[in-house]
Amino acid sequence: MRLPFLTRTESRRFPTADEFGFVEIRGGTSRIVCVPALAGRIVEMEIGGRQWLWRSDVIPFAPPQEGTSYVETADSGGYDECFPTVSACRIPGWVRGWGGVELPDHGEVWSQVPELEIDTSADGSAVVTTWEGRRLPYRLTRLARVSADAAVIMTYHAVNDSADRIPFIWAAHPLLPLTPDTRLLLPEGSPMRVAASHRLEMGDGRSQQRWPFVRAAGRVLDFLTPWEVAKEYACKLFLDPTVGRAAIRQGDDELEVTFDVAEVPHLGVWINKQGWTPFRRGKPYLNLAIEPCLGAPDALSEALGDWKRAQWLEPGEVRSWSITWRARRVPDESDGAGA
Repeated sequence: MRLPFLTRTESRRFPTADEFGFVEIRGGTSRIVCVPALAGRIVEMEIGGRQWLWRSDVIPFAPPQEGTSYVETADSGGYDECFPTVSACRIPGWVRGWGGVELPDHGEVWSQVPELEIDTSADGSAVVTTWEGRRLPYRLTRLARVSADAAVIMTYHAVNDSADRIPFIWAAHPLLPLTPDTRLLLPEGSPMRVAASHRLEMGDGRSQQRWPFVRAAGRVLDFLTPWEVAKEYACKLFLDPTVGRAAIRQGDDELEVTFDVAEVPHLGVWINKQGWTPFRRGKPYLNLAIEPCLGAPDALSEALGDWKRAQWLEPGEVRSWSITWRARRVPDESDGAGA
């Protein structure tokens, strides 16, 4: 189903989270708002007194529908999960039990209404969201907790309910605003590859780069300040981070995500400075995403192929990992130091 391109004026009539029903969790000065009817999407993540999530003025919130296009019907902003792939693909035939299975764009969990519980037993209240695989026999659970010290902690469990090992990719998918003062503070010198680019020649994924620099077409591009890279472009980068920390800074505000690289070995970065839109005559977006992930690049088939970054769930295995989001106020610096 293709949605018509809407103007900013029309977007003011978009439905809100209230119209679908939501769960709000608070801790300290932070809060998150989760909407079960929108596949468990987090539509607000307020940390450090700032609302960090980007919201589309083109695509409204709408109940998910199996078989529809994610980028045309569900890419409305907020924070959702990609599992067991990000890009649509077919699992290679050599994978025992699952060869030939077709997986949809952005995975399966965005298009289903999950089970949801409220957990008050931990340090701070939490919303527990569970999705079940449709094409592969897995369960994915996310426990999203806001602690008393205002941290947002996401704990995940993936379970293989079959007798065959299951390949997968998981990626957090929080969409954030891109502005002229946006700075990306990622582990400096981390190995990096370009997975996709639009309106900007950046080579291909076979060349290894080092954050924050991409050498392509005789130029060196510096992604520390993504607004200054080019007038219009979009790209997807993947890092093997040397430490488990990444941050986005905008003016005096900084949002940081931390994780254990032994659990979460990869980091995806999506940048869209009016370089991409799924709509033929639509205006390209201004947004970005910092995506801690297990596996790279976006297509599970490629992760099983040349990239060799696919993850596996053994029969009966429960895989667990976590990421933590915090925000702080910092001086507006211009020294260019990386994380």
